[in-house]
Amino acid sequence: MPPLTNTPVYFGNFLVTPQVFHLTAHSFALVNIKPLLPGHVLVSPRRPAKRLSDLNHAEISDLFLTVQQVGRMVERFYGASSLNIAIQDGQAAGQSVPHLHTHIIPRQSLDLEDQGGSDAIYGMLEGEDGDVGKHLWEKSNRRPKFPSVDDSSRQPRTAEEMADEARKLADEMKQQQMNDGSSHSSV
Repeated sequence: MPPLTNTPVYFGNFLVTPQVFHLTAHSFALVNIKPLLPGHVLVSPRRPAKRLSDLNHAEISDLFLTVQQVGRMVERFYGASSLNIAIQDGQAAGQSVPHLHTHIIPRQSLDLEDQGGSDAIYGMLEGEDGDVGKHLWEKSNRRPKFPSVDDSSRQPRTAEEMADEARKLADEMKQQQMNDGSSHSSV
């Protein structure tokens, strides 16, 4: 299955078209290069706005309706019982790619018990594990800004693995929209 669009989709400076599984008039959803937990995806505005306050009313509405739809789908698809939905709005808040994005992370009871409990996800988002920009930078075969850190337990996924997940999630989004009769549809 080819990408959802022939138009290039960028997340910051990174071309992510094959990772995109849902497009709307103002937003896109993509699989994560290094998910913190299975099903960890991102939703971002199509316009490369750096901060939430940079979005206009139509973009804000579309972004959060998309977060709601994608969240419902990944929760069901990954058999989760809850979600973490997070925005790191600006560099000081931990944003690693200067393009606004919302993390959607499916959660299950006791899924991080061995790492200190359910709140461990916040440290993961703030730390090396959640540095999406660093992982994309390294994957693009450019020289990283910071020295490499041994993170052997969580390897970046291949382009093929991400494209495969994107196809599966795109099919799920279509099915969900048909079942829901959603008025907020993809383009």
